[in-house]
Amino acid sequence: MAQLEIRNLHVALEDGTEIVKGVDLAVDLGERHAIMGPNGSGKSTLAYALMGHPSYEITEGQIIFGGEDVTVLGPDERAQAGLFLAFQHPHAIPGVTVTSFLRSAINAVRKARAGGEDDPIPIPEFRKDLMAAMERLKVSRELASRYVNDGFSGGERKRIEVLQLAMLKPKIAILDETDTGLDIDALRIVAGGVNDLVGPDMGALLITHYQRLLNYIEPDFVHVFMNGTIVANGGPELAATLEADGYEAFTPAGVGGDA
Repeated sequence: MAQLEIRNLHVALEDGTEIVKGVDLAVDLGERHAIMGPNGSGKSTLAYALMGHPSYEITEGQIIFGGEDVTVLGPDERAQAGLFLAFQHPHAIPGVTVTSFLRSAINAVRKARAGGEDDPIPIPEFRKDLMAAMERLKVSRELASRYVNDGFSGGERKRIEVLQLAMLKPKIAILDETDTGLDIDALRIVAGGVNDLVGPDMGALLITHYQRLLNYIEPDFVHVFMNGTIVANGGPELAATLEADGYEAFTPAGVGGDA
């Protein structure tokens, strides 16, 4: 059984509009999966639903994580189990420093895994891990002492997302259009961080509509997402086909790409 299994997943908005229309997908540790689709196809809705966003209702299907059904669990419980979502547009949290946020998040995960007993990370260990991750991702100490994403550039926000990934060490990372707003230098740094982290203890689900990100993070599997469902599967060559030919060839006659 794969670490993350999505079984016949249907997701609707609060008004009942169905966006995700039956998705089956398995993502295991050490694997890089890319979901590619045009804007409006439902990719981000899928990402939010996997993480338990309350504005998206799962009307049918299951999310199995680590062999357990997490379909009805809250976002915090899914995060504690080892699921992580990097946002396309990360929110600012004025008044909370990056360092404080990271330490609180790590301690929350440690407490959950200790059966509800406090198990705070020793400060020397936290500082050592943080400094190493910041060095690797080229995050300045000044940035880590500022409020989370408050006044950050697009590239800085994405580096902080990957810094969270490096510190929390989830089992499966969902990266929702991580390349949005990044110049080439920032993209290389962020992609390099993801490449370093994905391995025997972590898998990744990359959501994008451009080949650009996949030039730096080569996927093992590519899935074409249209009108709320996966319509084609393949390897890295499928991303190159999409870049050359576009999504039109995957659009069924009479069906629009928006969802």
